[in-house]
Amino acid sequence: MGRKPTSDHAERATVRDVAARAGVSPATVSRVLGGTYPVASATRTRVLRAMRELDYVVNAQARALSGGATKAVAFLVDDVTGAFYAHIGRGVEQQAKAEGRLCMLCTTDAEPEQVFLIIELMREQNADAVIVVGGAWENEEYEGRLAHYARALDRSGSRLVLVGRPPLAAADAPATVVEYDNEGGAYAATSHLLASGHRRIAYLGAIQGLVTSSQRITGFTRAHQAYGLVPDPALILPGEFSREYGRRAVRELLDREAGFTAVMAATDVVAAGALHELRAAGLRVPEDVALVGYDDIPLASDLFPALTTVHVPQDELGRTAVRLALDRDRYTGAQHVMLGTHVVVRDSAPPPGRSRP
Repeated sequence: MGRKPTSDHAERATVRDVAARAGVSPATVSRVLGGTYPVASATRTRVLRAMRELDYVVNAQARALSGGATKAVAFLVDDVTGAFYAHIGRGVEQQAKAEGRLCMLCTTDAEPEQVFLIIELMREQNADAVIVVGGAWENEEYEGRLAHYARALDRSGSRLVLVGRPPLAAADAPATVVEYDNEGGAYAATSHLLASGHRRIAYLGAIQGLVTSSQRITGFTRAHQAYGLVPDPALILPGEFSREYGRRAVRELLDREAGFTAVMAATDVVAAGALHELRAAGLRVPEDVALVGYDDIPLASDLFPALTTVHVPQDELGRTAVRLALDRDRYTGAQHVMLGTHVVVRDSAPPPGRSRP
């Protein structure tokens, strides 16, 4: 009989231990683990029972070398608690499941070094794809290292997938890119406010060096230019994508009597904080101040008044990322996809003619 695991688990059971317990050869155990060679049902049952009794843990590296590695995709996200990321993650998970893959969720806390550490680990584990979600930083060193890992993953048969961010600057970096019309969404939302007669529009949540923020500011500015206007720099507030920031930003505008009639929030979460502070100040939305968000997470329709916002196809972003990465032969010419965005008009900024008292 094979040895029993010690109480403190100081030593792990080996394939030979499992084989001895099950009364089969080590090769048979390997066949059961790999699932690539037929094994009699009764024999498989004995091996699996022995594994449970010995608390056998598969050595991932050995399994990968034998060609029996678990097929998986990795999903890297800054913050798992964010609704925007969660809905993209749902799309990734559902498509991965449909493709017969496991989905591994990894959080990075928006730390570039953590991103690179996880990518390297996933390369060692032979993940089929490594999907990085969220805005990129406008930094040459960061871009260069990401391009390096894109090539390293490609050499190992894996794929780097960038979601919600533009392609890498290095043209030879083999990465799949699934982005959305970020700038166009901001342009459309700002145009909606301008068409309603607003000329003093505050923008909340400008983040220096973040591509997502830069694109939205560009759309915001272009919309003003289309109306022959230049946005007031004093109404573009730096900040972060949080509810508390939305409250602080509105309070700052009110304290210095900025004279704004509308707010464009960088995200729906920022808009929620802004709405809270506007109400606390006794201002009506949209009668006194119109409000627009970005992302169209479920929170947007639950607010009162319901939030006008830019819809981003979050679920489809995740699904498309997995589909393109895992079937590169079929989608050879479509490894860079731009999904559309559109304004969802609700009560916080109604159609032109109804937003002003």
